[in-house]
Amino acid sequence: MTKFIVVVGGVISGVGKGVATASIGRIMKEHGFSVTAIKIDPYINCDAGTLRPTEHGEVWVTEDGGEIDQDLGNYERFLEENIPKRNNITTGQIYKTLIEKERRGDFLGETVQFIPHIPDEIKSRINDACIGKDICLIEIGGTVGDFENIPFLFTLKSLENQVGKENIIYVLVTYMPIPSHIEEMKTKPTQTAIRALNEMGIQPDFILCRGKRALDEPRKKKIEQYANIKSENIISMPDVMGEGTPNTLYIIPLNLEKEEFGKKILKSLKLEGKKQPEWETWQMAVNKMLAPSKKLDIAIVGKYLDIGDYKLTDSYISIKEALKHASAKNDAELNISWIDSKEFEKNPEKVNELKQFNGIIVPGGFGSLGVEGKIKAIQFVRENNIPFLGLCFGLQLAVVEFARNVCLLEEANSTEINQNANHPVIDILPWQKNIENKGGTMRLGAYKAILKDGTRTREIYGTKEIYERHRHRYEINPKYHNILSEKGLVLSGTSEDNILVEFIELPNHKFFIATQAHPEFKSCLLHPAPLFDAFVKASLTRE
Repeated sequence: MTKFIVVVGGVISGVGKGVATASIGRIMKEHGFSVTAIKIDPYINCDAGTLRPTEHGEVWVTEDGGEIDQDLGNYERFLEENIPKRNNITTGQIYKTLIEKERRGDFLGETVQFIPHIPDEIKSRINDACIGKDICLIEIGGTVGDFENIPFLFTLKSLENQVGKENIIYVLVTYMPIPSHIEEMKTKPTQTAIRALNEMGIQPDFILCRGKRALDEPRKKKIEQYANIKSENIISMPDVMGEGTPNTLYIIPLNLEKEEFGKKILKSLKLEGKKQPEWETWQMAVNKMLAPSKKLDIAIVGKYLDIGDYKLTDSYISIKEALKHASAKNDAELNISWIDSKEFEKNPEKVNELKQFNGIIVPGGFGSLGVEGKIKAIQFVRENNIPFLGLCFGLQLAVVEFARNVCLLEEANSTEINQNANHPVIDILPWQKNIENKGGTMRLGAYKAILKDGTRTREIYGTKEIYERHRHRYEINPKYHNILSEKGLVLSGTSEDNILVEFIELPNHKFFIATQAHPEFKSCLLHPAPLFDAFVKASLTRE
């Protein structure tokens, strides 16, 4: 029988539930168990595909084409396993399915109600997602006490009654604030979260206490008394990111294991470990992050950075993590500078500041905002021999720049930006032209690419056929393949039918490669994405 570990959050959103879930999953995997993870998102959206990156962070793309919450990226990076789109459950999916069933007459005249139909549908999806796995982690988005979480917490209590308490445990990830005006860690918000969970009939088995500093004994004792759980099951989880910290998430499983968290979980679930955990390789990779011998300065020229008065980089979290993986492998201390491409449109001379960086990445995106700034950046790095990696939209804009300034195709553009462009070097995929709905209709998921012999891309991957994940509607217009090639742009990888261009490169440049894919989605700590690894290596050669 599958055992369940439910992870819920208290006090604030963004408390670190996703990384906690991923870390627990890694620990269980090290103990020899097959593990999967489910993310429950209480929003009405059917998936994350139509959400603004600045509002909800990166849209994670699964191997089978799901557009999912970014937490699934953490699950995959820590577990080093593909997690399918069915492992993301949203309120929108549940209601949509029930309404469709009712319209088809599947309920045979029954009144469709909250109970039992919604919990039954949720449980059905949970059971489908964990088939064949020893342990299934379930993370519930948001915080305990949110109205939209109630159906899911109710369902999990019902699941507990079905499978037995010995087969399910609850982990509360909470936040311990230290108000600046009193400089004392406060437990009251955590007490409130515990009470809200108790009101749903759920008693936490473990409490992970997040905060700027480690949890001290007086505060631990107070939580123990309030929550009525053993002190040993209240675990300190201080910040590992930011000034004065190790600055790597990948140390979290190691920190939790120092508290013997894995053994405590196994005891609660009445399990015996299948093997002795082997953390040596993981520890070595973390050590490289903690004590690198080289320095690496990378600029990411993006557009989804500003939200009000704050600059958020979660829109590009997988790129950031892929760079960290590759930097650790190459023994380099990574420093990322986030540059809003709109700055180059306001002040074109500002593009000269890119000279200070070892390498430049232009990531994916949609729409016209900041596009000309990205094109200016690409032109600058091409002309100044600065290592460049273009991803998805980054490939398309690299082609636009090359068409304008090397092929001299006046006003070359993408039809996404200008439908009446003189030279539509980037055009919508033919089968996308009549699609009206936005959600789930792009070219999504893993697709095969055939790499051209003798190219740098082929050398990097070390094989002719590869699979990378995609999320796009537009492609290089086949009508311009010949002129681009004649002027020196190498179309180094194509789709299996040789119609769609998947990779481009400039052979005489220090490193100038772009891909229509998102290789960042397949990178993990112990196995960095080949393209990021090669980009970092090339960037380190630039003084």
